[in-house]
Amino acid sequence: MRAVGAILLMLAAPAVWAQSLAYSDMATLTCLSTANRPSAARDCIGASANACMSATPDGGTTVGMGGCLDRELAFWDGMLNRNYQALRDRAKRTDAEMRDLGASVTWLDRSLLDMQRAWIVWRDATCDFERAQWGGGTGGGPATYACLMRLTGEQALYLGNTRIGE
Repeated sequence: MRAVGAILLMLAAPAVWAQSLAYSDMATLTCLSTANRPSAARDCIGASANACMSATPDGGTTVGMGGCLDRELAFWDGMLNRNYQALRDRAKRTDAEMRDLGASVTWLDRSLLDMQRAWIVWRDATCDFERAQWGGGTGGGPATYACLMRLTGEQALYLGNTRIGE
């Protein structure tokens, strides 16, 4: 019975915790608006999570860190998906133009799809490795979220800075 109570507590904790997080995308958005080069934009990854951890009571706990990092991960994941779709749309248009010209080229859309699929496998393996370094300790959760956030942010920025057919 004690195990069932612990499981119920773990399932309820994220919903309760999510209500008390002091998270906002504002720190990241502000940083990105002043970034004048790609390396400066990469420095924005983690800005909102760090602000959240500072402003949230118990933001320095593994649960607090995980919650803040997960929220910023969602921000970067949304940007990644928007940038990926925009890039795929441009790749498809360019591929169609090249087909119309009778060009014999590597198709951009397929290459982009293959690259993104390989990136997901690489990202997940990299973050699994970062978690493993915690040896099953509680720091593994925040380490995984931090890794996913960082790599997703970097890929979102990469996709957003890639120009096709422009």
